[in-house]
Formats: sequence, structure tokens, C-alpha cells
Amino acid sequence: MDVLFDYRPALVGRTGVGEYVHELAAGLARRRPREARLHLFSTSWKDRLAPGPELSGEGVVLHDSRIPVRLLHLLWHTSGVPPIEWLTQRRYDIVHAAHPLLIPSRAGARVATVYDLDFLDHPERTEREVRRDYRRLVRSHARRADGLLAISDSTRRAVVERLGVSPGRVIVARAGVPAWARGGRTRPRPETGPILFLGTLEPRKNVGALLDAYEQLLATRLAVPPLCLAGRSTAAASGWLERAARAPLAGHVQVTGYVPDGERRALLESAAVLVLPSWNEGFGLPVLEAMALEVPVVVSNRGALPEVAGDAALYCDPADPMSLASALAAVLDDRDATNRRVELGRARVAGWSWDDAAETVWEWYRDMAARRPGEARADRG
Repeated sequence: MDVLFDYRPALVGRTGVGEYVHELAAGLARRRPREARLHLFSTSWKDRLAPGPELSGEGVVLHDSRIPVRLLHLLWHTSGVPPIEWLTQRRYDIVHAAHPLLIPSRAGARVATVYDLDFLDHPERTEREVRRDYRRLVRSHARRADGLLAISDSTRRAVVERLGVSPGRVIVARAGVPAWARGGRTRPRPETGPILFLGTLEPRKNVGALLDAYEQLLATRLAVPPLCLAGRSTAAASGWLERAARAPLAGHVQVTGYVPDGERRALLESAAVLVLPSWNEGFGLPVLEAMALEVPVVVSNRGALPEVAGDAALYCDPADPMSLASALAAVLDDRDATNRRVELGRARVAGWSWDDAAETVWEWYRDMAARRPGEARADRG
């Protein structure tokens, strides 16, 4: 069995989607059946596919194209060419896209990963080809797919309800704790530390409401920890960054930029609380990482965040900054309750494993390959 796995989102500067793609690819490589080959595909004009040892070795094949990714998306999303077999000069049993839109293939079963469907209702929170193509094409691609992978039960329900896909065609492969976050904390939780936001500074993350809530804390409390905004800034973040540099927030808000894996543990372990007030999350990897490292979490009550955090988090209404300010104050003030939730979080994520996710996906691949006829099929468009 030959499986092509789309590694493009993990090629450089990995965000949440890139982390999911990289960790699942590494799990697939570790749990690869003897009869299977895992083909990792990427394309970029300037960045080359050179993953580390976790994605190397027998049975793992790299396919590195120099076609600009935006050009390839334009071709794939408007005309369905070129097929992946033409680009790589190989045939596949499974062709797995890292996004909701399928990769054209002439013979392989075509599957896609769905993280969330926020782009259906809020295209203004997206950019580039996501805004241009996803809302227009996702339903037809979902109907043509041989299967869809959702990253949470919340996303699976949305796929079934919003895209009209039968439940039997959608599986869930839940994220696991990354290797760098395993084993719990390496130092005691600090008495004081920043309020940490960790994620891309984009509209869906609701950073404006976080700044509103933080400003309320500054106005009503004598001592307030600094607010740390850690993550890549998008064009939409310019107003937030300008606001953070003006009174009353000036001097209280730190902006770190993108945080690579090697620095995430230290950043999380230094925090008093992780906050993620998103309008929608398909999963929320920083919450999983924080709970594994015994960091208190405050999250919105939307999307998959309640599914991930369970009773280990304090929740807020993302439309109500006062709700968020109250939740943050409760974490800072009630240390006993916070400690109980931290213990619940640590126990909750103890068994969450990328190897389990990979086993689920390999079984899914086997089932699809077994159901397909041996001969090549015509591309379904």
C-alpha cells in the first residue's frame, strides 16, 4: 500500500495545522505497517522538504516539488490538474490532502483533513485561497471524497451536519501530547507569571476581546501579571499590536512573535495561565500542551475547546470580555480551585497519544484500499 500524505502545512513556521500535520506524519512513520510506504509530499518555490529523523528511514519517501504553492492551489482548485501522479511520477492507493479540498488523483482513493468549518460562516476571518476557494468548493469536494478525517468530535459533527456527509465516511483522529511536552513540568509552577496567549494572531482567535478583558483587569486590580501574546502576526493583527503599544496597555503587553517547538515548553512553564478565547477551534493544541505541563487554562465555550479541556478549564463567552476578565481573575485569585483543575487537566491528557491517532489512520487507509477495485479509476474531477 502506497500512501501520499500532504506535508505542505508543516514545511516552515508551523501553526496549529502545521503541528497537527507534522505530528501525525511522524506518528504514521513510527507506526507504518511493513507492507506500506508513506510518501510525504511538499511543494514550494523557495522552501525545501527536509524533515528530521522522525520522518526518515525505510518506507518513508520524500517528494519535493518546486511549483509555487499558490500557483498549484490555483490550478488544482480551478481545473483539477495536474494530478499528483504527474507531479511525483508515482501511483498511490491513498492520496491524503492536509486541507478540506482534495488533491487531484487518477487512481488513488482521495481523502482530506478537516480542522473546522469557521470559513463557511465567517470568510472575513480568512485570507488568500481559503477565502477565495474553500467556501465555494468544500461541499462538492466532501461529497467526492472517499473519506474525511476530522480532528475532533466537534468537527466531525459539523462536517456531517454542514457538508451533508454520511457519518460512516468521517473518522476522528485526535491530537496527542507532543514529545517535548511529555513527562510533566520540569520546574515548579511560578507564583507569578504572565497571562499567556499562544497561537496565530488572526481574527478567529479573538485577540481583541482578550485585550478588552486585560484592560478591565488593569482598571480593577492592583497587581496584574503581564499579558504575553506569543505567535505569528497576520495582517489583521496590526490594530491589536498598535493598541498594545498605547496606554493603558503600553508596558503591560509583551509580543514575542512565532515560538518554535524548542521554546514552547519554557514559555508555557513560565505562565500563570494560558488563555484561548477563540470564536472557534477545531481542536486547540495549545490547550492540550498546557494541560500536559500543568498550566491552568481559560478558554472560550465554543467549538472543540470544551471537548478538549473538559472540567479542567474555566470557560468564557468569547462575545463577552467581562466574562473573560472574570475567568482570568478567578484563576489568579483562587489557587486551590486552580490547582484542582490543573490536576484534572494533567490526568485528562495523560493517555492522548499521536501513535494512537496514527494507528486509527492506518486502519482507515487499509479499509479504503481494501474497498477499492485493483484497477485505476478515472479521476472524478
